[in-house]
Amino acid sequence: MAIAVPLAAHAQRSAMRVIGFLDGQSPNKHLMTAFRQALESAGYIEGKNVTIEYRSAYGETDRLVSLAGDLVIRSVSVIVATGGTAAAIAAYATTTTIPIVFASDADPVTSGLVISLNRPDGNATGVYVFQQMLEGKRLGLLRELVPSAAVIAVLLNPSNANFQAQLRGVQDAARAGQRLNILSASTEHDIETEFAILTEPHAGALLVGSDPFFRSRLDQIVAVAARHGIPTIYEARDFVMAGGLASYGPSLADAHRQVGIYTGQILRGAKPADLPVVQVAKFEFVINLKAAQALGIDVPPGLSARADEIIE
Repeated sequence: MAIAVPLAAHAQRSAMRVIGFLDGQSPNKHLMTAFRQALESAGYIEGKNVTIEYRSAYGETDRLVSLAGDLVIRSVSVIVATGGTAAAIAAYATTTTIPIVFASDADPVTSGLVISLNRPDGNATGVYVFQQMLEGKRLGLLRELVPSAAVIAVLLNPSNANFQAQLRGVQDAARAGQRLNILSASTEHDIETEFAILTEPHAGALLVGSDPFFRSRLDQIVAVAARHGIPTIYEARDFVMAGGLASYGPSLADAHRQVGIYTGQILRGAKPADLPVVQVAKFEFVINLKAAQALGIDVPPGLSARADEIIE
């Protein structure tokens, strides 16, 4: 039996735009809220006049091309690629016609996503979440938090395209006489193994480098650091919200807001080639006082005053 569908409802369905959301990591409620709020400011409300198709790789970058292909088959109006540069590269490799809005933590020019930051000249644009050379800044903050640490361990992912730059950053920032213990991890098993050798030589503190894989395993890393009782600084506030000691890095919420703004503009007819790649201007220093107390750390008042957020 045929079912009559009101013309208004049919028109509303046919007018519904579809956004493909490709996330290289796990879904993040805090960041998705920032994205949706920016999208709503452009007049697009999920479930009313726009549908969002979500695809998450959960840190498994080899799945990204397949997930991007699913979105292309779905004929989405725009692909949003976040959670690391690999998601943007996978989307860009899958389509040259569907607009792409990315949040990339590697230089979009050297990654081949755009011709230049000011004039992308293709089907992709977005936000450059600048992470390079911040390991040195984090090292300085960690030394202020744990001045007694004679040895500081640094956990980096050798599979990260920025590995050498990150390594040089911490080595250049290490003061005279500061001993560094460089650890490498690119799998879940590596994380457990590298933490197990922190006692040889004994590290008084740990710096976890900027990396999509580490962000996808933040609960594991924070838990292992707590189990070993080692003060640790991370790249993003999500680690601190999960119980980590401190973080310093660009505001990922701000990045997702800008991605939402650009997505709204593209849905209204703007071309990615005409939207310059922007860089995140806000950086956050976050301290977890409860974690500090558990580690027996007295946070210097001057350091607390410089924090953008104190979690109690």
